[in-house]
Amino acid sequence: MDNFGFVKIAAAIPTVKVADVTFNATQTLTLIKKAAAQGVRAVVFPELGLTGYTCGDLFLKPTLLDAAERELEKLLTQTKTLDIVFMVGLPVRAGAVLLNAAAVCYKGEICGIIPKTYLPNYNEFYEGRWFVRALAFNGTEVTLCGQTIPAGTDLLFKAGGFTFGVEICEDLWATVPPSSQAVLQGAQVIFNLSASNALVGKHAYVRQLVAQQSARGMCGYVYASCGFGESTTDVVFGSNALIFENGHELACSKRFAQQPQLICAEIDVERLQNERRVNTSFRTDSALETGAPYDVIDLQQPVATVKKLTRKVEPLPFVPQGKTLDEHCEEIFNIQVTGLATRLVAAHAKSAVVGISGGLDSTLALLVTARTFDKLTRPRKQIVAITMPGFGTTDRTYKNALSLMKQLGVTVKEISIKKACEQHFKDIGHDGKKHDVTYENVQARERTQILMDVANQTGGLVIGTGDLSELALGWATYNGDHMSMYGVNAGVPKTLVKSLVTWVATHQTTDKKTQAVLADIAATPISPELLPADKKGRITQKTEDLVGPYVLHDFFLYYFLRCGFGPKKILFLAKHAFAGHFKEAEIKKWLVVFFRRFFAQQFKRSCLPDGPKVGSVALSPRGDLRMPSDANAQAWLKELE
Repeated sequence: MDNFGFVKIAAAIPTVKVADVTFNATQTLTLIKKAAAQGVRAVVFPELGLTGYTCGDLFLKPTLLDAAERELEKLLTQTKTLDIVFMVGLPVRAGAVLLNAAAVCYKGEICGIIPKTYLPNYNEFYEGRWFVRALAFNGTEVTLCGQTIPAGTDLLFKAGGFTFGVEICEDLWATVPPSSQAVLQGAQVIFNLSASNALVGKHAYVRQLVAQQSARGMCGYVYASCGFGESTTDVVFGSNALIFENGHELACSKRFAQQPQLICAEIDVERLQNERRVNTSFRTDSALETGAPYDVIDLQQPVATVKKLTRKVEPLPFVPQGKTLDEHCEEIFNIQVTGLATRLVAAHAKSAVVGISGGLDSTLALLVTARTFDKLTRPRKQIVAITMPGFGTTDRTYKNALSLMKQLGVTVKEISIKKACEQHFKDIGHDGKKHDVTYENVQARERTQILMDVANQTGGLVIGTGDLSELALGWATYNGDHMSMYGVNAGVPKTLVKSLVTWVATHQTTDKKTQAVLADIAATPISPELLPADKKGRITQKTEDLVGPYVLHDFFLYYFLRCGFGPKKILFLAKHAFAGHFKEAEIKKWLVVFFRRFFAQQFKRSCLPDGPKVGSVALSPRGDLRMPSDANAQAWLKELE
């Protein structure tokens, strides 16, 4: 069975009746069964959910405590055949003291009792009146429902494919939450049984806490707080449930709902482990952990096969979605601009030289350069933009290149490469009618030579236009367009290049002519234009027909480098992300191409020009990727077989 590292978990919010334990247990059972039917492996309920959080001094009455224990025992019997771990909150007697505790239950057994570490006893909270904090509980076991059970805050639980820890409400608010220790001890998921009341602005703060704790701990964080039915004598509870993974929200409940709720999501435990393995700070913290090792209780829950995901797999992982698009595009653009501005000043460059093809990459590079010169209060005429028509240049890209340069007010040069290339064919004895790799690369290197020489003439720098996706695939001519003096697009994948160009057209310029040119460039098929056009002057050499769709390659690149996944899992994710757009056979075909090219073309990345990193994936040999040029891809290709 293969779960691809995913574990389906849930947070449940039942309706309650204060001190009516039988009613509360029935509601709890209904949600446990519902979760189990949906393939959930573990579900967490709110703090003191069996009794209700707002029982007050009733917590000190044996009748309520007996009822809670009796109903929990019934729950254990009723769930004995269900393959699901559940965590419920209840008051637990431990000798002369009372604990606000979580019971971790599976297959009719209470596997562990986790007492609350920090008891709020301020403002509207009075927990210190009834309970003792975990640090005041000196025992390691409690007796409950006829079972002798391990108890303490130093317990972790190994379930079907993951290890988890538990903390309770206020614990998350503490300066050093218990979960911080738990993740260093190996917990990949934290469950929080909570009873946080609703206040103006508090929900946003809780979301921040959960997001940050999941990010800091590189873990999944599952939070369930109580809702409808709790006493409203002085406060109101808002039915708040959240599931986060390493800082990213996977699911949330509807606030102030009167009906029971169950939110589910698959947490990617494999990705969390990969993140921890890469992050040296986390590894160091774990290695320096001086506390006694936590006891890990193996629940013997089998790993469940995951055939379908309910969580969204974003098909464009590099492209910001929704409301954040404008903000992220502005930030990315400014990173590029600031990098280039710093380099121009440091190099005492008098000009910037950019080759303009009328395609997406050179367009973005020119837009960045123009903004950079504005930032440096230098005239745009010091930008030397050169269009270099060749054998494959079409009217569409040629006209767009000229129009864009004129609209931006830069110095425009047009230098045809045809005669120089024809002479070079003669010099090396190559038949110019043979449209092979030599025919193509001669053109790319001739253009680079022109750019370099003009940069020498004008005391400037050649601005590279190649993007991250092309570098990953090696889709560049070695020592041709592969080379520059500063590559402003080196950290920007192709799918993001298109978004940035479109963003500039809609947000950074009001000139209708410039907007029209940028829109047409964004709509032009991607091509190096190194082969002659057809009889109607249209592009014949379309990059994506040759190497595959960039939406797929960027997806592969992200999950391979950023997440560390193997081909099998990438294929699984791609099938979900591109369902209805690409068939599995087509995805697999281009995934094979990706791995073959990525490994074979590392030698080009080993000598990349400088360029700014803008996102979480970069290919610089001085930065993110230390990879031998002669590494072999067979292990990855074999996995796809």
